[in-house]
Amino acid sequence: MKIDVWSDFVCPFCYIGKRRLEAAIEQFAHCDAIEVGYKSYELNPDADVNPGQNIHEYLADQKGMSFEQAKSMNESLGEQAAEVGLTYNFDTMQHTNTFDAHRTAKYAHEKGKGNEMTERLLKAYFTDAELISDHTTLIRLAGDVGLDEDEVTALLKVDDYAIHVRADEEQARQLGVQGVPFYVFNDKYAVSGAQPQEVFAEVLEKVWEEEKEQPVLQSLNPKKSKTTYCTDEGCEIVDDD
Repeated sequence: MKIDVWSDFVCPFCYIGKRRLEAAIEQFAHCDAIEVGYKSYELNPDADVNPGQNIHEYLADQKGMSFEQAKSMNESLGEQAAEVGLTYNFDTMQHTNTFDAHRTAKYAHEKGKGNEMTERLLKAYFTDAELISDHTTLIRLAGDVGLDEDEVTALLKVDDYAIHVRADEEQARQLGVQGVPFYVFNDKYAVSGAQPQEVFAEVLEKVWEEEKEQPVLQSLNPKKSKTTYCTDEGCEIVDDD
């Protein structure tokens, strides 16, 4: 079974959803037959490389709310992250442009280290509060997962792998992706948002049973559920109709 995941490295629900999906896969009877791949999606392609704001200030500006409201929202997100074993350090988090991080992840994918690079970048941003647009940081993080630092240095000096990032984003537009995380199972079923582990488990069972059918993209978001995802206007929880 193939699972494609569109996500961004500064999307808090993407990291939470990653852990929930991983937990569902771990308990799935056919877990060894599942291949998960991560695709690029920039929540804010115009984000500054050097933000000059902390994450609470950034969210307040984006959502038109007070600093205190933004901080409260982030604290709530942090609690959800903690439930799946993640630590979000919002007070020191450095919101930034993620294009070069995505380019680095595409290089990592080509070298068979895409998933490891994705995990490392998410941890670097949310837990370690690193500036993941900084080239020196990206080179070091790539080295952490066993990639050639000289090759990463070279690709970051030019526009290598930009076309691969843009291809993922174009595919997302064609699929009608409005926010991330966004999951496509076997090119057939779509699930949006960081759904609960049990929802992912149900989807895995359903797709496994019907994997022989011709691919027709369908939504498997449960009715009357809460979808947690991020768009270019911010992260939110919405009630599905």
